[in-house]
Amino acid sequence: MSLFDHLVIFPVLIPFFVAVALLFPSLNNSLAKQRVLTIAANILMVVVAFVLLLKVKDQGIQVYALGDWSAPFGIVLMADAFSVLMVCLSAILGLAVTMYASAGEDKNGAFFHPLIMFQLMGINGAFLTGDAFNLFVFFEVLLIASYSLMMHGGGKQRIQANIHYVFLNLIGSALFLFALGTLYGTLGTLNFADMADKIPLLSRNELLITKSGALLLLAVFGLKAAMLPLHFWLPKAYASTSAPVAALFAIMTKVGVYSIWRVHGVIFGDQAGELANIALPWLWPIALLTIAIGAISVLASQSLRVLCSNLVIVSVGTLLVTISLNTVQASTAGIYYLLHSTVACAAMFLLAGLIQQQRGKAEDRFVTARSMPQASILGFIFALLAIGLIGMPPLSGFVGKALILQSVTKASQAIWIWPLILGAGLITLIALSRAGTSLFWRTTGENTSALKGHPMQYLAIGLLVAILPLMVIFGGAVSNYAQLAAEQLNAGLSLQQLNEVAK
Repeated sequence: MSLFDHLVIFPVLIPFFVAVALLFPSLNNSLAKQRVLTIAANILMVVVAFVLLLKVKDQGIQVYALGDWSAPFGIVLMADAFSVLMVCLSAILGLAVTMYASAGEDKNGAFFHPLIMFQLMGINGAFLTGDAFNLFVFFEVLLIASYSLMMHGGGKQRIQANIHYVFLNLIGSALFLFALGTLYGTLGTLNFADMADKIPLLSRNELLITKSGALLLLAVFGLKAAMLPLHFWLPKAYASTSAPVAALFAIMTKVGVYSIWRVHGVIFGDQAGELANIALPWLWPIALLTIAIGAISVLASQSLRVLCSNLVIVSVGTLLVTISLNTVQASTAGIYYLLHSTVACAAMFLLAGLIQQQRGKAEDRFVTARSMPQASILGFIFALLAIGLIGMPPLSGFVGKALILQSVTKASQAIWIWPLILGAGLITLIALSRAGTSLFWRTTGENTSALKGHPMQYLAIGLLVAILPLMVIFGGAVSNYAQLAAEQLNAGLSLQQLNEVAK
């Protein structure tokens, strides 16, 4: 067996072993060594993720059975086009965040680099797992790391936001366990493929219990994804934490959306008999309301970090719309838009950190302040990201929204979706125009005492910003891979197929 046969587990093992190594005194006492090792590990994860992506494209779905235990008895990791694409996204984000933090942000608190690696381990594990219980385990890994990362640097605001964040997620974790216990009681398994096989065979008495467990899972994933009415924790939490942590958290809500796609789009999808698509009647109105509330909150935002946090909520609502449409075309559009929105929001969070650093006490609030020493380059980056987030050509936001609107084929759906998505784009245009005017034009003189941005910070932001035009230049390849991901997600795997692939 060659090394390439173990690639599926590498995105979980690499951050785990690096995180453990960073805790040893020889590395823990040297911030320079931690930076080098963390950045090197993230570069390795990017390489592994893209090699795995090409392998899935050429050879199909890859299944890794730990200890050669066949499903449903053993732990199974499954790398299909969608999960690998998400691992690539988390690897790139991890690299950008560690580069940005290595400019000095990591000095503000202990264990920053080990926590980042544990967070990435949990995120990658959640994308690759083929088992609902291990999904819970990886959720807990990434959440425990996020509890400490959110308070990185300290401060009253961060502690208050973290208390609410921890409390809500502990409730979510408890409900997650209740849902898994309910489903295991009726199905006798938590393996995704095995669950999908057994749900159509349930007796009428078991259907109601299983439905309760499925809808409870929807509520849990909805809390993680920040969909209405479970979105209220996100703006304060993301706006209070440090810039690199907020940028990494941009993918956290997408883990919740991914879980809804994976569980309710496949296990409780078209082949689930009487429980087929049970989440859709709930997701449809929730998705539309999430976009509406997010857009209103964007317009009311008083700082760039809060504005970007609310844009995350808008993106979540938009992705839920694509899940609600329940077609391969809509899923393809949603996956493309997911990549764009995560990268653009993460880059804007990092940019907000630089702006905050150079505006002194005014931070990133939309108030009159002294001009920034590097206002020209910051303004240029802001304009590029604003174009992407609004959804204007020629960047990937335009392509993503166009694909979503094109996927709406029914007039009864278009009458709701088109005005909301286009209206949210218009509101984002107004809000970002006001933000740019306040941050770069309403000035009272130059702030000569402000700290200028470090080259590593600009390099990290540049890495993310460069992805937006590249997604257009290579739009055909990206959309084709997104379509492959949507088709594999829609088709699913039976337990027999899963074990055959694992061999």
